[in-house]
Amino acid sequence: MTRRILITGASVAGNTAAFWLGRTGFDVTVVERAPGFRDGGQNIDVRGVGREVMRRMGLEQAALACGTGEEGTAWVDGRGRVVARFATADIEGDGPTAEMEILRGDLARLLYDAARAGAAFRFGDRVERIEQDAEGVTVGFTGGGSERYDAVIVAEGVGSSTRERVFPGENAPRWMDLTIAYLTIPRTADDDRMWRWFNATEGRGVSLRPDRHGTTRAMLMIQQPPGGEQDWAPDRQRAFLRARFADVGWEAPRVLAALDQTDDFYFDVLRQVRMKTWSKGRVVLTGDAAWCVTPLAGIGTTLALTGAYVLAGELSRGGDVAGAFAGYERAMRPMVDKAQGVPKIAPRLMNPHSRLGIRLLHEALRVVSTPRLRSLAARAFARPPLEPDLSPYRALEADRVS
Repeated sequence: MTRRILITGASVAGNTAAFWLGRTGFDVTVVERAPGFRDGGQNIDVRGVGREVMRRMGLEQAALACGTGEEGTAWVDGRGRVVARFATADIEGDGPTAEMEILRGDLARLLYDAARAGAAFRFGDRVERIEQDAEGVTVGFTGGGSERYDAVIVAEGVGSSTRERVFPGENAPRWMDLTIAYLTIPRTADDDRMWRWFNATEGRGVSLRPDRHGTTRAMLMIQQPPGGEQDWAPDRQRAFLRARFADVGWEAPRVLAALDQTDDFYFDVLRQVRMKTWSKGRVVLTGDAAWCVTPLAGIGTTLALTGAYVLAGELSRGGDVAGAFAGYERAMRPMVDKAQGVPKIAPRLMNPHSRLGIRLLHEALRVVSTPRLRSLAARAFARPPLEPDLSPYRALEADRVS
């Protein structure tokens, strides 16, 4: 049975896998390139089967208690007047705003604290070399030395370097023609508990979201084909945003003014990760490293939690590595494939380029936000994915090692 596991990346997926494998008796090490645990990050949500995984971890109520307090989503015009509103209190189930809205760092902290009892964490280091044979995997680290493992789980991000070492050139990214910059800005008295979304011409948008830390989470969005901006230095990315949003009204000047003050600026040119297979020998991918669906799908965190749980469940069955990895992929592929089916026209529809396009979007949103239609609209935002059956993995909860 595979017993010694390396997980690369102290991500949502990585920490979830570490929690479940550690509690069932595996010898687990998590290596993370950051010098320490990262608390930062923007708003994410957990839905459906992801909530069930949190429940089985005993963390669902803690996650709800750490929620952002977001009370819904509102589209506004240049004067801040609401043109369409989807309040959570008016919707049965999850809409654009889910019941479990939480900051990425707050969720990752819950998972990390829960995983530490059964896993060793190695911060400030990363994989430099990886070689495998029929019996195991030898991993060399940038910090020096090498270790032998029975299997390696790659739980890094969309640009995973370890994935590229093991699967060179095999990722066929699907670019979604949307760029988003994330940052945290000071909260003002005018900020409410709604996710406010403003559209400007040329495919530009500004949104503000609440948190429970006394700040506001901002996004600057541009609908355009990629031009290599993801590889620019942060200073060049900031200059690019200042130029593109210089004439945008509403709260754009406030967000631009905070670009140099924030310590969590993150610039993302959205692309899906598309792999023909998620495993090679004794190395397997999970989370964004395997299937990044982008925020457009609305279930990236749910997939990370669910995929890590299913992978741990398959490994815990005690069969061979190849069989475990194959079972994991069979279970997760339908959900991932459906999540990756977001049409590329969606970002353009939600980020119009003309004043007429913005008026049409606002009118459509106004109509579907009326009491008669908003529940139907909310279900469209939260369309049920092809969730895997979690019943085969109930043994994980009974296999706790004291």
